[in-house]
Amino acid sequence: MAWYDGLEHIVREGELLAPYTGFRLGGPARFFSEPTCQEELAMLLQRAAEESIAVHMLGSGSNILVPDDGIDGLVIHLSAADFSQVQVQGTELTAGGGTKLVHLVATAAREGLSGLEQLAGIPGTVGGALRTNAGTDSGDIGQRTRSVSVMTRHGQIEHRTREELRFSYRQSNLDEPVVLSGTFQLEEDDPREVTRRVQKLWIQKRAQHPVGDLGAGRIFKDHGGITADSLIEQAGLRGFQVGGAELHENHGNYIVIRDNATSHDVEQLITSVREKVAEQMEVELEVQIDRW
Repeated sequence: MAWYDGLEHIVREGELLAPYTGFRLGGPARFFSEPTCQEELAMLLQRAAEESIAVHMLGSGSNILVPDDGIDGLVIHLSAADFSQVQVQGTELTAGGGTKLVHLVATAAREGLSGLEQLAGIPGTVGGALRTNAGTDSGDIGQRTRSVSVMTRHGQIEHRTREELRFSYRQSNLDEPVVLSGTFQLEEDDPREVTRRVQKLWIQKRAQHPVGDLGAGRIFKDHGGITADSLIEQAGLRGFQVGGAELHENHGNYIVIRDNATSHDVEQLITSVREKVAEQMEVELEVQIDRW
C-alpha cells in the first residue's frame, strides 16, 4: 500500500525536474504532485508528514538548483488554477501563491492600482516572491503586503497579519511549506500611467540583464551598497567557467548554462566564485538561488 493511496491521479514517481526549472538542470523527484485544490494539497502534506517524507514546493522554478541525482522526497508543483486566482476589492489585491508575478503586475496596472510596478520583469510566482521578498532598489513586495495565508506542514491553513510578518533584504519570516496567497495594499492611479511605468521598468530591467541565454540565472545577493556583479568584475571573474556553467561575460552575477552543463558544474562554479571573491575582495558573497 502506497502512502498516496487515493491520490494516484495527482502523484507521479520519478518525474524529471529539469524541465520545471529555469536552469533546466536536475534529476528526478521520487514523488511529484500537482494538486488541483487546497484540499488535495492539505492531504498530501498530512500524508507526507505522517510518513516523514521531505517536501519541496516548486513554483516557476526560476530560482532553484536541483541536484543531478534528484530529490528523495515529495515535490509539489502549484500549477493548478486554484492556486493562481487574483481578486481585487477596492485598493486591495489578493493573489494566489502560484500566480505568476507578470500576471500580478499586469492585473494591478489594468485595475489602476499602483505599488507593484517594481516587480516588473522579475520572474517567479507570488509565493516565491513573498518568501524571498522580491524587489529592486526602488522597493520590494513586502512593503505592500498586508497579510499572507499559509499552509503548515500538517495541512492546516493559517493567516499572518502585517504585524506578524517580517521582511528584510531578500528574505522574510515565512517559513511554512506553502504560501497560499498574499493580500497587497495598493493605491488608486490612472491605469495608463501605471501601465506606462510598468513598461518603462520592464524595458530598463531587460536592458540591464542578459536575455536569450539558456538557463541564465542571478546567483548572488548584493552586498550592502556594492553589487555582486561589481565584486565579481573586480575579482576578474566575468566569463569564469566550470564545465558547462559559466559567468556571463557582461553580467557577472548571472550563470549561463551550456548544453553539457550539470548541476554539479553550477555548484562548483558558485563555490569557486565565493572563495575567489572572499580572497581578493574580502567579502563573503551570499547565494541567492535556492539549492535543494
